[in-house]
Amino acid sequence: MAGGGDNGVLLGMTAANQARRAGGSKGGSSMFNVIPLLIIPVIVYSVLVIFTGGEPSAAAALMDNTVFQVPLVSGPWGMKVGDLLIIFALIMMFIELVKSAGTGTATIINHGLSMAVFVIAMALFLLVGRFGTSVFFLITMMALMDTVAGFVVTIVAARRDLAVGGE
Repeated sequence: MAGGGDNGVLLGMTAANQARRAGGSKGGSSMFNVIPLLIIPVIVYSVLVIFTGGEPSAAAALMDNTVFQVPLVSGPWGMKVGDLLIIFALIMMFIELVKSAGTGTATIINHGLSMAVFVIAMALFLLVGRFGTSVFFLITMMALMDTVAGFVVTIVAARRDLAVGGE
């Protein structure tokens, strides 16, 4: 009886994996899973910085502009352009981490493209003066965390699948 229950669980997990793979291959969501969403904050930052023009200090000044203020009992709290961009990047990173739980081909391609986003962001931060701000550094670190977390989650999920299939 003990062996029969294990076989049932294994068969159920195998059927669920096959159904998930079949559904993902013909659905339209695979393109969404391939594109790393942290490219969006990098592009938004790039567009904002390109339109500021000349010097690196202009980019830092743009990120310091206050968009709105909220009156608090302790004093006014201001939200700056850079803060909003970091919040947006955090939301994109959260979605990327949720997407990284898959083990399909689209997820693996996404991890490779996420690494490319990180390398490009790191190169921009190190080599282009206008990208040498704290805001862009934090976005670059989010791209790094997305890359590392994506690979770790995929490896752990693959080990789990291998352990279940090997029993």
